[in-house]
Amino acid sequence: MAIAIHQISPVAHLPLVLGVVRKLNVAALIDTFCPPHPANVLSCGRGVEALLLAILDGHHALYKVGARLEERGMLPLLQPGLTRASLHDYRLGQILEALFAAHLNRVFGAIALNALEVYALSTPWLHQETTPLTLYGAYEDEPKTPGAPRPAYGHSKDGHDDLKQVLLSLGVSSEGLPLRMGLRDGNTSDSTETPVAIEECVALGLGGVRGIVADSKAYCRRTLGLCLEQGVGLITLVPRTCTVRQEVEVWGQQQGALPLLLDKPGRTRQEPPRQWHGQSVVRRVPVEYPDSSQGSRASGRARAACGSAVVCLCGRRGGGHCRL
Repeated sequence: MAIAIHQISPVAHLPLVLGVVRKLNVAALIDTFCPPHPANVLSCGRGVEALLLAILDGHHALYKVGARLEERGMLPLLQPGLTRASLHDYRLGQILEALFAAHLNRVFGAIALNALEVYALSTPWLHQETTPLTLYGAYEDEPKTPGAPRPAYGHSKDGHDDLKQVLLSLGVSSEGLPLRMGLRDGNTSDSTETPVAIEECVALGLGGVRGIVADSKAYCRRTLGLCLEQGVGLITLVPRTCTVRQEVEVWGQQQGALPLLLDKPGRTRQEPPRQWHGQSVVRRVPVEYPDSSQGSRASGRARAACGSAVVCLCGRRGGGHCRL
């Protein structure tokens, strides 16, 4: 049987990317937040698909999107009858503005929740982290859009203390799938952001979530009280300045031998196996509940291992048990 080939296009990896995006139903979800207008050939959802393909092909400039996807032969796959003229930078800019107006957190959350359902991923523990986004140039002191983050000087994790920044707060699953995102003022501290992140994670309504994993800045009375109040667990490294860590470290040094908790091979063939020894012990720590009242004492489980301490709250007021 003879097959006639009319055109060959260097599609590269883009059809695979488009297949994943279509499986996640990204375009339809976005169009629920930004309904298509009859005057527009390209809907917001299809425009985002085009932008994703262009970005993952190495081209970020809006005016290059149409030309590049045409070279790749992707226009018929994106939308029947779509031409390069419909992917001009003005239309793509409108799509980006519409997404921002629809609140990126809502759009982002809907796509992430759908990904969990499509791939049947469990999310027993959510990992919370913040990172600064450094900005250049002059900015207004007050944002024009209500609720928009305010660029400000703050502690810069990448060493650019001389530049203004905004704070990106991200919550991901154990597999690294982003589930929630927030942009905060540039001078927001992690200790202030963590309770907000916990409330946003609870608001997602994910089934099977047992708790939050965060760094040492998450350890404060307000965060501990909120976790107990909301019924979620918290795994974090206790700061060295805390009395409970100092007590646990002294206790650990007095033990002859601690049980082996984890054994991993070395990072290289020449490196010896890495081992962690420790034991779970219970210490009572003060907490602060959301109504600003001081909890008399609430039980948390602290683990002594390698000279450090990890607090693990069961997620119930008054203490309890959980497994790591």
